[in-house]
Amino acid sequence: MKVQDNAVVAFHYTMTDENGEVVETSQNEEAATFICGYRNMIEPLEASMLGKEPGDKYSITLPPEMAYGRLLTDNEMRVGLKNLHYEGKLEPGMTVPLRTKEGLRPVTILKVGKFNADIDINHPLAGKTLTFEVEIVDVRESTQEERDHGHVHGDKGCGK
Repeated sequence: MKVQDNAVVAFHYTMTDENGEVVETSQNEEAATFICGYRNMIEPLEASMLGKEPGDKYSITLPPEMAYGRLLTDNEMRVGLKNLHYEGKLEPGMTVPLRTKEGLRPVTILKVGKFNADIDINHPLAGKTLTFEVEIVDVRESTQEERDHGHVHGDKGCGK
């Protein structure tokens, strides 16, 4: 089966920055999965997979505006510590999830106070040109339940 809308795609990837440094990889881990057409990943990366089949390997380079956006200056704000999802002690430079109406969003800690933290709300990868080495591992039809929920289910159902 080829990658198309509503298909569940399993793939491995290695993401590198402009200097060739590995930022993230799924190698030696379980393959990443998503339902094609549900906007659950960077759109140009998803679009690059259309028509591909298991075993296909390729590379795609995305400039900042096609990946995580340009780095915006003055994109800082103060939030209550209760809005940050973390364990342990917060330190400047840490990337932690911020609770938003749309779910968790990664932010960078700039300064920590007793009750609040100053954060940079740019995505940690904003402003970076990223290259993805991709290998399509598997493609299958999504189930109606997966389409209704908008995400891939494990062998034991939703969230497993």
